[in-house]
Amino acid sequence: MYKSISMSEFSEKHTANPVNLVDVREKDEYANGHVPGAVNMPLSELAGSFDQLDKDTEYHIICHSGARSAKASQFLDQQGLDVVNVEGGTMSWPNELEK
Repeated sequence: MYKSISMSEFSEKHTANPVNLVDVREKDEYANGHVPGAVNMPLSELAGSFDQLDKDTEYHIICHSGARSAKASQFLDQQGLDVVNVEGGTMSWPNELEK
């Protein structure tokens, strides 16, 4: 079962030491603003692209509000990856989004 982290905990953690962050929103959503350092892997394409991820690395998974990242986290966990769902998504990110 995958883990979850609140946005306040994630924000502190990511600011102190940037983590491996995967944004599962669609490409246009990502282009309009994302958490700095996030890599875009849209949920709609994840089944064909998740093999690019290293099974020995922890990944934080984010979307807009937390629903798609929960689905992605469940899928990736089933594939044997170490994932943490970021609750609240980018709409809860307290800092400026990167474009």
